[in-house]
Parts: sequence; C-alpha cells; structure tokens
Amino acid sequence: MLPKLRFAAVGLNHGHIYMQVDRIAASGGELVAFHAAEDDLAAEFAQRYPHARRASTPAAIYEDNGIALVLTAAVPSERAGVAIEAMRHGKDVMTDKPGITSFEQLAALRQVQAETGRIFSIYYEERFENPATLRANELVRAGAIGDFVHLIGLGPHLLRKPTRPGWFFERARYGGIITDLASHQCDQFLYLAGSGDDVQVVAANVANRANPETPELQDVGEAMLRSSRATGYFRVDWFTPAGLPVFGDCRLLIVGAEGTIEVRKYIDLGQAEVQSALLLCDRRGVRAVDFADAEPQYGHQLVADILDRTETAMTQAHCFRAMELALEAQALAEQGRVSHQANG
Repeated sequence: MLPKLRFAAVGLNHGHIYMQVDRIAASGGELVAFHAAEDDLAAEFAQRYPHARRASTPAAIYEDNGIALVLTAAVPSERAGVAIEAMRHGKDVMTDKPGITSFEQLAALRQVQAETGRIFSIYYEERFENPATLRANELVRAGAIGDFVHLIGLGPHLLRKPTRPGWFFERARYGGIITDLASHQCDQFLYLAGSGDDVQVVAANVANRANPETPELQDVGEAMLRSSRATGYFRVDWFTPAGLPVFGDCRLLIVGAEGTIEVRKYIDLGQAEVQSALLLCDRRGVRAVDFADAEPQYGHQLVADILDRTETAMTQAHCFRAMELALEAQALAEQGRVSHQANG
C-alpha cells in the first residue's frame, strides 16, 4: 500500500477550508498540520481535526519535507503569498477561490509556478462539488445540446453581515465582488468554451446598491464574456433574501445549438423540499435529468496529479486564465479598462 499524501493547511479565514480538507482526506490524503494566527479559528479547526498539530508559524509547515500539499483559505489577498512560499519550498498548493486578487499576484504566481514546476490549483466548489453541475457538464461535453453557444450564470449570496470579519468589507483584501464570487462563473465559462486563448471581457459593472455603511463592499457585479464560438453573461450579488433556506439561488443556463440545460444548483424554488434540479430541453422535449450518482472527482484527480505529475483535475493554463478573466472583468468594472500587464 502506498503511503498517504501528507498535507497541511495554512490560513483558515474562510469556512471553505473544511470542504477542502475533507475532500483531500477522502481522496487519500492525511492532514498532519495547520497554521492559523487567530486562536479562535485554530481552536475550531483543532476540535474538528484533533490529530493535526498546530504549527507555530507557516515556516514550520513550509520547511517540513514530509508535507507534499498545502491548502489555504486565508484572507483572499493573502492566498497568493501562501501559495508562492509553499511552491518555493517544493510543495503543491490548493487554494480556495479566489486564489488571486491582483494582476501583480498573478504575474508572480505564474513565474514561481513555472520556475518550480509545482501544482497551483484553485478550488471552485460550484463546479467541482455540485452534483447537478457535474452532470450538466458531462451532458455538454457529450454533445447533448450540440455546440456550446451561450452561458448565463447567476450567483446570489447571503450577506450575513453581522457575522462577517472586517476584511470582508475591505476592497483590497477581498478583491472585489467579480474577482471573488464571479471567479466561479469565469471558471465555468472557460471550462465549457474549452480554451481561454480568445476569450475576452466585453463589459463589466460593479456597485454598492444597498450597503452605504460599508462603502468598500461591492454588493452586485456583472460581466459579459465572448469567445470566437460562444458568449456568456453572469451576475453575482449579496442580495439573497433572509427567508431563503440556502445561501443562494445559484443557477446556470447553458445554451447549445441543439438544446438548453438549466441547473438550479442548490434549490428548486416552489418545491416542498430543498433540492437541486437539472432540466434538459432538446428536440425530444423537456425532461428532468437525474444526477444522484454524480460523484465529485476533483479531490481524487488532484491527489493523482500530485503523485503522477499530471494535469487531470485542472490544467495550469486554465487555472491562471480563469482568474485572469475575473481580474480583467473587475478592472473593467472599476476603471473602465482591462489591464493586460500579467498576460503570458
């Protein structure tokens, strides 16, 4: 039997770290250590994973030659720094989205990844974990609706304002709403489009519509993408009503030349129970598609990539280009122009 892949966590500032850890552990990894500067976050993490030791500094993890993979869900603006240090110490990295919050970080990460040959992977939970989305992607790739033509992605989220930490309301630290939330939609469009070489940001907008007391919080953002074969529009916001039993009524509408697919990722409004839905319309008619057996593969693929030095979970080119598109849309929305200083 092969020894387990030993991994550690550095930065526990977002709850997605638990999903990240659980996914790698379920895929054959062994959590051995973690670092958090915040005692309350460390205590909660240690209670859930009592077998993992708390490292006094990030360096104690980076310099441990027995650790192969570092996970991070640090403050978004700090994730790139964690990844760079980990890669320079010979470790692969899986970061929560957004993994990058500036063009400067993107350029630095590209350079370090190229120099070290390490894996830098961003965890897009909506595409990697949601069963309805997994099945929808399988259908599109199998040609169920013909050539991919258009994507509409909606990503409303619940604000939960009183419980958010201070960094959540600081633009420089969370990266802007498109960089943060809409990185999911950029990843999804790029995945369906198949290549990022000719994808462009056509239009973008961000605003603070209903939270004047936190002026750096962008509570709504939208953008349009275009490639030579397809277009995409997405809207993200912090306007989920308090009465919705899930964090957001996130949806995808995928248009093909021969049909459409609608994904209601977390809730199908009007149903008695909280459940997802996947609807397919083609020349045969309209039908609901079962996705109960759709199994997430990202964790298994990433562990295999680390062991075999392959790119099955996510290519490095896709990883960087998806975040670059989000950064470009964010820049266009805020400055009226797209910066290409990090392209390469």
